[in-house]
Amino acid sequence: MKLILHYIRKHIVIFLISTFFLTMEAVADLMQPTFMSMIVDNGIKNASVSQILFFGAIMLGIAVMGAVCAVMRNRFASRVSQTIGKELRRDMYHNVQQLSMENIDRLRPESIITRITNDVAQIQEFINGIMRIMVKAPIICIGAIVLIMIQTPRQAPVMAAIIFIVSLLVMGNMKLGYPRFGTVQKKLDRLNGVAREFLSSVRVVKAFHAEEEEMEKFEEVSMELARANTAALRTMAVFSPFIHLTVNFGIVLLLWISGSGQSTEIGRLMASVNYMTQVLFAVTMISNTLNTAVRATASSERIKEVLDEKPAQHMPKNPLLPNITGDIFFDGVSFAYAGAEKEALHNITIHIAPGETVGIIGSTGSGKSTLVNLIPRFYDAIDGIIKIDGCDVTQIDTKHLRSAIAVVPQKALLFSGTIRENLRWGSAKATDSELQRAAQIACAEEFIKESTQGYDTMLGQGGVNLSGGQKQRLSIARALVRKPHILILDDCTSALDAKTEANVLTGLRNMAENITVLLVSQRISAVMRADHILCMDNGCVSGYGRHDELMATCETYQAIYHSQIG
Repeated sequence: MKLILHYIRKHIVIFLISTFFLTMEAVADLMQPTFMSMIVDNGIKNASVSQILFFGAIMLGIAVMGAVCAVMRNRFASRVSQTIGKELRRDMYHNVQQLSMENIDRLRPESIITRITNDVAQIQEFINGIMRIMVKAPIICIGAIVLIMIQTPRQAPVMAAIIFIVSLLVMGNMKLGYPRFGTVQKKLDRLNGVAREFLSSVRVVKAFHAEEEEMEKFEEVSMELARANTAALRTMAVFSPFIHLTVNFGIVLLLWISGSGQSTEIGRLMASVNYMTQVLFAVTMISNTLNTAVRATASSERIKEVLDEKPAQHMPKNPLLPNITGDIFFDGVSFAYAGAEKEALHNITIHIAPGETVGIIGSTGSGKSTLVNLIPRFYDAIDGIIKIDGCDVTQIDTKHLRSAIAVVPQKALLFSGTIRENLRWGSAKATDSELQRAAQIACAEEFIKESTQGYDTMLGQGGVNLSGGQKQRLSIARALVRKPHILILDDCTSALDAKTEANVLTGLRNMAENITVLLVSQRISAVMRADHILCMDNGCVSGYGRHDELMATCETYQAIYHSQIG
């Protein structure tokens, strides 16, 4: 709840203005039954038309004032709640961008999405409810009780008993509801995770005709969410009727104590009944808003977890800004993923000279991708040192380091927009001729020109309107546009045929004289012409040297060569 109050304080002026209009609206609602009782007791009872018209005009004026205040209150309440929602999403998104991959892995992408969308919506609803209902309801409730006691003092014991019982019911509702609504949000995380996994791999699901299995999985998590929601709403279903019953029972007692036969108190009795109805309405609003508060509190804890998350990687106080030429040195480097039982890399020691092309090969799970992910500091080594041009990467300014590195990941990732806009992710200032040159080297120029709008062809999310090979070639071209000093190609030619792959690698060798290239591949034909080849096995260096040297000394490399070439 502290998080919500923190953001409300940032807009305290508008919040107070809204509260003022809300208070005036509540006062207008409270005044209506009193003037109605005056019409009955002073006007109708005495057959005085002037009294009826006088008090009726006052009631009309009060109703108009209440309506104007309600309109102003709604405007300010909507403005504050939407602004706070925008700020929460912005702050969460900004903090997530500062986090390291280790943080993202722990928080889980699907959970972050739920927090930015659904959890923020819960807080928006609560803040809107505060400014529209939560402040008004206590004013109505307290004001109505006071006016009942003033007009019919004999009702004081009844009102005290009602307030006590209703307070117990509301507190019980909150105590039982809070943990249940927290569970609902966690189940929603899992539902989003299953849906995200299916949508990102829908082609594989269809290829294996696994729609029924995925449907069963979705049905299971959907049922878990439904059960959690049912358990939470069941709490409301139990307490809400008892609250209504308590207040309605109070109305019956009020009528019985007042004695309906006393005509001198008919107007006051009518006002008291109206006030009891207002108490019922106010208590119901308070109960509903507190249920929303329970959800908002659970959501605020989840949002606070993201906002309070600190990057797992420590940034240097005085970062270095070396002239990066591409000299890379792994000195006894070991690494393990968070929660993993064993190390993904163990005691890696290699030196890569500037301008060299180093092929990295090994079986699946041997640690190839993990190794290259340590260079741009996507993760930090748990032991040993990685040096770039003699400087520990953990002491280099991260922005400076990554500006000198271009990475083409295993899975080609493109963004919604034109081909030109995607290529300029490499360099926003790149000229059209530089884009074309990079596309030619990546063998992407031909299919770009064949497109209806060339470089202005729109791509769907993730490049869904391109083939796997086309996406990989555009990803390579985007990296070349950056003109990096270190180029990391992480098995990014897997979707290319042998001829296209050979053309791409030839083009890279011709233009990469001053670029250090790390070429991760499953194909020995892609790495065998590299200056040096790093053969990895189970997270360790199995061999390091030229092709002919490894063929003579490294059994792992020999096995790969014979399995692929014979």
